Amino acid sequence: MISITQKTLQDLEFGAILHTISGKCNTDLGQQKALEIKPYSNKDELMNALLQTSEYQSSFSNNNAIPNHGFESITSEIKLLSIEDSFLEVSSFRKIAAISETVNTLLIFLKKFQEYYPTIYTQSTAVELTKIIIQKIDEIVDKYGEVKDNASPDLVEIRRNINAVRGKVNQSFGMALSQYNSLGYLDDIKESIIENRRVLAVLAMYRKKVKGSILGNSKTGSIAYIEPETTLKYSRELNNLQFEEREEIIKIIKKLTNEIRPFTELLNQYQEFLSDVDVIAAKAKYANDINGILPKITNDKRLYFREAFHPILFLTNKAKKEITYPQTIEFNSDNRIIVISGPNAGGKTISMKTVGLLQLMLQSGILIPVHERSETFLFDRILTDIGDNQSIENHLSTYSYRLKNMNYFLKKCNAKTLFLIDEFGTGSDPELGGALAETFLEEFYHREAYGIITTHYSNLKMLANELPFATNANMMFDEKSLEPMYKLILGQAGSSFTFEVAQKNGIPYGLINRAKKKIEGGKVRFDKTIATLQKERSKLEKTSLNLKEEEVKAREESKKMETINAKIQDKLERYQELYDANQRLIYMGQKIDDISEKYFNNKDKKVLIGEFLKMVEIENSKRKKVTVKEKKEKEVIQKQVVEEVKVKVEEIRKEKKEKKIKAAAVTEKPKVVLKVGDRVRMTDGKSIGTIDKIEKNKAIVNYGVFTSKVSLEELEYVQDK
Repeated sequence: MISITQKTLQDLEFGAILHTISGKCNTDLGQQKALEIKPYSNKDELMNALLQTSEYQSSFSNNNAIPNHGFESITSEIKLLSIEDSFLEVSSFRKIAAISETVNTLLIFLKKFQEYYPTIYTQSTAVELTKIIIQKIDEIVDKYGEVKDNASPDLVEIRRNINAVRGKVNQSFGMALSQYNSLGYLDDIKESIIENRRVLAVLAMYRKKVKGSILGNSKTGSIAYIEPETTLKYSRELNNLQFEEREEIIKIIKKLTNEIRPFTELLNQYQEFLSDVDVIAAKAKYANDINGILPKITNDKRLYFREAFHPILFLTNKAKKEITYPQTIEFNSDNRIIVISGPNAGGKTISMKTVGLLQLMLQSGILIPVHERSETFLFDRILTDIGDNQSIENHLSTYSYRLKNMNYFLKKCNAKTLFLIDEFGTGSDPELGGALAETFLEEFYHREAYGIITTHYSNLKMLANELPFATNANMMFDEKSLEPMYKLILGQAGSSFTFEVAQKNGIPYGLINRAKKKIEGGKVRFDKTIATLQKERSKLEKTSLNLKEEEVKAREESKKMETINAKIQDKLERYQELYDANQRLIYMGQKIDDISEKYFNNKDKKVLIGEFLKMVEIENSKRKKVTVKEKKEKEVIQKQVVEEVKVKVEEIRKEKKEKKIKAAAVTEKPKVVLKVGDRVRMTDGKSIGTIDKIEKNKAIVNYGVFTSKVSLEELEYVQDK
């Protein structure tokens, strides 16, 4: 049976967690339930709650999001239904239909995707899926919350008569309005509405000339509001019909209420189910905000919180865009008690609270912000003594209150207890208080309890060092600046850096020396040794981090080089293949040229065909039979290589062109008028030709082997004929 006191919940600020979760609920009932979350006493119920939250959290990242679970509370309707002969308002039926529709949608969804949400589905199987409630309400009430005309035969008739009489009222009023307006009896506004009835705005001097009932006057008395006599008769008839309509509607909704009454318990179950889902959803949203997960829960007595964050601090720093430092803490049967020491403002209390709050959250069915490889077991009790517990009401000093608290610890402490004590032994004479604290610590140790204490007392540090299943720990400080690094280190006690901090804050060195002489030399040496060890550890930590960073950089550079080498090798292989293919084609071209020359000389076709077939056979003997797929792949590779070569050639051409343009810009030659017979060349070429003919702005240039028609602008003068 788990036992968590209200004091523990306050010390660990559990209420702040619940308020945050409550704020994420969609419904009032869900918000109320979230504020009432307590640690579970039954392990099966706890695991059920944790798995439900974890499953709902997974819905945020998959394609099967859980449907809307929001609803309008029907608590007052359920209470009315439980009272005999009572009947609901028409609007209440729409709320009942809406909640029934929401539950049905959710139940159908969970049945369809039970593999994704097995635990939530199991809870939903206890709820009955029925459409009878919705059908009964839809027969009587429309989507706007009004009773339908066809809800009963009598209502159909009454509403038909109401519409007919309304028409007569409007017709008779219109006639009276036209009549008295033409006689000039009406004010400029002509008509108004009094007590939901249309009235004529008659000038006071003519009120006796207008037949009808006076329903009121204007503030100045210049206008009398009169309902015409002809309209009055129909208005009375309309009032009677509206009364009959109300009576018939009451009769109908009484009948509908009696039909819904047998489902009162089911409706209550619907509301409870949806509010439970609302709390699960809120816990899942909160888990998403704090990066919460479900760690492994084991039966072995091992608590291992790796990279654990204090959730309240994490969200506060996140809002401020500041860093939150995670802590790693481990308890097991060989390491049950941790004594954290070191200077104030280093994060000792936060580290301790982190462990207690995360364990409390987990045992209350809330996911926690730790590394996925974390694990823990379940405690029967979590006892805390954190902060200034001075009690004004009970006239107790801080120390008296703490002693009273220790007495409670001694009564409840056992092998399934987690205790957390801040500044253990303070509030009394350091020597005597330290001795008593040492005795308490020994007692907790012998009872095999698990716990964390923070202290400045050297005797407690020494005791933790001597006890086999206890360990010292300290919060790391920068050895130069004495600034906290907010990192918990297990296995070594922490120095309070009393004299170092005093010196940093400008206390004269002479006073510090005098203070050192006033205490035992052994204590100074002990604290100095611890401080030195902490400084060394801090240096090693920094060196280790630097080495890790260098190693990561070296690996990244190595990967880059491997990638570049692979690309270069691939390109070289492709270029080699292209070169070999081109060489083979050149060789074949030379062969064909030799055969052609022989045939030119001897005109012997047989020799020609023989030589050609011989060459083809030789080439075919070198070929391998390739599949269509391999052929396509080879063609693709060749195309890629050719494309790459083309791109490179194009780039080279562009560079050359740009260089020539720049050179031309620097040393621009005078433009020569070209004429027939001049020797010229293309501006981006090397071959020199002679102009044979000039037609308009184009010239025919003779290069000896061939002629070309070129624009005069693209030619440059070389020399005269």
